[in-house]
Amino acid sequence: MQDNITKLFKAIADPTRRDIFHALVIATSALSITQISNQFSMTRQGVTKHIKILNDAGLVKMNDQGRNRFCYANPKPLKEINKWMQFYSQFWDESLDNLDNYLNTKKDA
Repeated sequence: MQDNITKLFKAIADPTRRDIFHALVIATSALSITQISNQFSMTRQGVTKHIKILNDAGLVKMNDQGRNRFCYANPKPLKEINKWMQFYSQFWDESLDNLDNYLNTKKDA
């Protein structure tokens, strides 16, 4: 599980990759690499490298149709990050509640 989370964090750490992923999420259908690269001021090769990292993390799926590669978003892996963050959110909520209880006990004493 940790390896998947590491890949996911690496994939979403870069703003260009987040923008590519966002473009795919809001697209009504799969987009070709050319269509994606036309939205960015970088080479097609640069966009392809970003898409490969997103693909390795499972956030993008690719489908070959003839000479074209089409990409579509797969947001399901983000649930792993959400579960990971929920653990720490619960930890901090409980820690702050405990601190609040402690301070209120001291105040009342």
